[in-house]
Amino acid sequence: MHKKNKVIFQPQILLPRQTDEAFMQRWSVIACDQFTSDRKYWEALNQTVGDNPSTLRLVFPEVYLKDADGDQRIQNINQTMQTYLHDGIFQKLDKGFVLTERTTRFTDQKRYGIVLAVDLEAYSFAPKSSAAIRATEATVPERIPPRVKIRRDAKLELPHVMLLYNAPEEQILGDITCFTAQPALYDFELNQAGGHLKGWFIDEEKSQTVMDKLYASAGEMLFAVGDGNHSLATAKTCWEDIKKDLSEEERKIHPARFALCEAVSIYSKALTFEPIHRFVLGVDAEQFIQSVKKSVPMPVINEANVLAFSGEYDVAQALRALDDCIAAYLKANGGEVDYIHGDSELKALVAENKNSVGIRLNAISKDGFFRSVEEGGSLPRKTFSMGEGAEKRYYTECKEI
Repeated sequence: MHKKNKVIFQPQILLPRQTDEAFMQRWSVIACDQFTSDRKYWEALNQTVGDNPSTLRLVFPEVYLKDADGDQRIQNINQTMQTYLHDGIFQKLDKGFVLTERTTRFTDQKRYGIVLAVDLEAYSFAPKSSAAIRATEATVPERIPPRVKIRRDAKLELPHVMLLYNAPEEQILGDITCFTAQPALYDFELNQAGGHLKGWFIDEEKSQTVMDKLYASAGEMLFAVGDGNHSLATAKTCWEDIKKDLSEEERKIHPARFALCEAVSIYSKALTFEPIHRFVLGVDAEQFIQSVKKSVPMPVINEANVLAFSGEYDVAQALRALDDCIAAYLKANGGEVDYIHGDSELKALVAENKNSVGIRLNAISKDGFFRSVEEGGSLPRKTFSMGEGAEKRYYTECKEI
């Protein structure tokens, strides 16, 4: 199926012309959907970047989505994109992929990714789908319009989407030195304790070989969206709107049809599935805890208003019951919910905020993950995260749209 209907494409990726470590440490920043309850993180990052060129000026950190200056922020982003393009900040690579190597403080293993483009016509975020690229978690429709507003007039896209493929790294990449023997495109320590990032160009011929191996390894589903599903869903929504005014020939080549993503093996030893905890704010803590105990069909442990479920349990089943409970409680009593990566971050937020409760969850297993999505459709939203918050993808490469 995948060979008849091409899904993967070789983009011309944009990178900064200047790639020394000092420049790249300010250029590359964490995905905008991280640390959404931690303004101090973004304030510190803003100070680090200063007036220097940075992807921080090209994205909308979601911690600020509810602020009153959203429209002005979007205008500034669009203007900065045009300025960077006009001022020659970027170099455009030949057609091909970028191989990334990421190390973090959380593991001694290296995570290899392939930055490539995919056809949005081959992606679906419907709960049940037969598309080659599928959402792994439920997509929240109301989250799409604000993100469409940000993307609609953007000249560039910067991916924090991570796609999973169902094959070992060595099966797809072969001998890694085939790519890493050449000079690196970039090689630097990431800011805000994000680890180290290194990248190499994969030329058109070698990227075709990688592409063929990905197609050959695929079953019913080529890619599962591991991170950034709402970002990819936004790109899809924008494309569906754009293509209405295009001819058939224009649709085949329009740059908005193709989204830049990073593909990673689900079997990577450096890739861990971490839980996404729930943080509920602005509630009567004891009343809310009693509501959870009544609603979730498993024992609840409470430690300083941080809840956990005891014993082994079905994560998806527990989340469905918990999320229904949270939604019902907030509708009746007010308050808000956020989604937190990391045990320490959750505990700190609960300790710092009165009238709040945290719910700590277990990680979902990688075993049978693809089969589960193929057979059962999307998991509950925010079921899992790939790694800790600081391990998320940092914006580095761009593509014109």
